[in-house]
Amino acid sequence: MKRYVAITTLMLTTGFLMAQDATPAPASTDFFSDLFVKMIVISAGVVMLVAIFVLYRLLMTVIQVEQIKIYKEQGLEAFLEATKKPRQSWITRLYKSWTAAVPVEQEADVLLLHEYDGIHELDNKLPPWWVAMFYLTILFAGVYLYYYHVSDMGMSQLEEYEAEVASGEEQVAEYLAKQANLIDESNVELLTDDASLAAGKTIFLANCAACHGQLGEGTVGPNMTDNYWIHGGTIKEVFKTIKYGVPEKGMISWQSQLRPADMHQVASYLLTLQGTNPPNPKAPEGELVEPGGNPGAEQTVPPTDSVTNSL
Repeated sequence: MKRYVAITTLMLTTGFLMAQDATPAPASTDFFSDLFVKMIVISAGVVMLVAIFVLYRLLMTVIQVEQIKIYKEQGLEAFLEATKKPRQSWITRLYKSWTAAVPVEQEADVLLLHEYDGIHELDNKLPPWWVAMFYLTILFAGVYLYYYHVSDMGMSQLEEYEAEVASGEEQVAEYLAKQANLIDESNVELLTDDASLAAGKTIFLANCAACHGQLGEGTVGPNMTDNYWIHGGTIKEVFKTIKYGVPEKGMISWQSQLRPADMHQVASYLLTLQGTNPPNPKAPEGELVEPGGNPGAEQTVPPTDSVTNSL
């Protein structure tokens, strides 16, 4: 009887809590309103448990009354025989009520009449370890229900999915960042997407505009908007010049201050300045790279008489 009452209590409480959890909460709830709802749910659960306990005690009283009637009918000897039985601890009684397994020497009492291939079936109770696992799963279900559906401690499936997606995006970003920083002058290629060119412009304005002008028109450093190049106008050559610098002309090596991905972006941005014709451009310097051959072309004309500068 006890186990049926316990299972019924857990099922009723679980169903009530799930119904409360399934009810959509208002869009604008604060801490106190959430606490009030939880207090109502807990209070209702306590009331249900008390009601079931009272019902259980009432049933036990009815059973005892019926036992007294039986003892009166059977006489004093039956009552004394029943009271002579040794009183067992509640743990022992609970264990036996849960398992009630028939010992091996008494298996003939639960032997069923049918058999198959020499194998006889016993109408015995489940093994104690199996029954214990069953009750543990019921306990786990109650804890799981409270942790994930009543309290705010556990994440819902949607929250776990969103967290995993965010974690995956971070890992992809880290991987791409590592890949971008593997770029060098031997494998660099021209970037054309808006995001990379915008990042390159930001790096240029912060680090290069002081010598090459805000629009690339050239000041101390050469003009970056014409087709004349001192150290080559391909993406590989521009990247190499930025990376190692030209110390004898006053241009530092940027590899200790910029990541390879940053130098890749700024080199790609520099090549977009060709043909922009800013105001007050500096005179051409270096060798002419034919229009249409840059980047990547090797055709040049003899150097001009202009003063050679850093880039």
